Amino acid sequence: MEDDGRMGHATFSMGDLTAVVGDNAAHEKHRSGYNGLWELRHAKSTRSVFVPGIAGLNLEHIFNGDDVPEREVYFEPRFSPMTFKKLSEVEAELHQPATPTFHLESWTRFKFVAPHYIDMTFSCEAHQHVFPRGWIGLFWASYMNAPLDKSMYFRGGTNGQENLWSQICTHAHNDESTVMRRNDKSKLEFAPGRESLYKSYSPMQYDQPFYYGNIDELTWILMFDETPGIRFTHSPSGGGRNSNSESTNPAWDFQWIISPYDVMKEYTLRIRVVLRPKCARKEVEAEFNGWRKTLP
Repeated sequence: MEDDGRMGHATFSMGDLTAVVGDNAAHEKHRSGYNGLWELRHAKSTRSVFVPGIAGLNLEHIFNGDDVPEREVYFEPRFSPMTFKKLSEVEAELHQPATPTFHLESWTRFKFVAPHYIDMTFSCEAHQHVFPRGWIGLFWASYMNAPLDKSMYFRGGTNGQENLWSQICTHAHNDESTVMRRNDKSKLEFAPGRESLYKSYSPMQYDQPFYYGNIDELTWILMFDETPGIRFTHSPSGGGRNSNSESTNPAWDFQWIISPYDVMKEYTLRIRVVLRPKCARKEVEAEFNGWRKTLP
């Protein structure tokens, strides 16, 4: 795929990774509404880890607890205008001006770091008081390309099972989908209406802010700074049926709940993505601990 800033995307290569970063516009086989990492390949793999035509680290929902039956509101980040800017050979930024319903402006910056890292920084500002329950909900989806193992693995467990290696592989979409951090008691209130992944809670909790999954001979790790309000979310079929296998594409997702919030105040979240050859759990944990030492 060629670079084309006018079309809102560009290809980046650094170390073992090649990726396409793009806005929510359609281009050739890429479908409209999907932003973030359009493609992501490792040098040791023959395919993107994401479902072709859609994306990973895709800003999917802004929510405030109200029922939103209109598709354009439920998926507002898909429909609201977004611009792409290539900042350097290793860095890009997506900017979404204040959206029409939730009036949230956001900036997402991706920086590629050798040999197999992507540093993602997300910042946002609420322009109006349209979050009546006192919190802002944000949701990102990564549609994984039919891994044989659909599970997400993390440190945590149920009550009384702290910091164990645990996994979530939900049985159905919207079924016990969301894993909260231990001691996070803020189960949000929602008006009656459509079911959503972010409304359905797992009995498990996580203790450290990272999770990983395996796809082909690679390990995908998502690591978060200590910003409060991070939630892990899983769907076994969020990416639909896979066209090349008799399986569904799972979604390995996450949320950020900003609570409390104020208007015209910037909130920032830092994330590191790792895509590396499959490794042991001690190496996954070493990646997280090493990155955490570099954070401010």
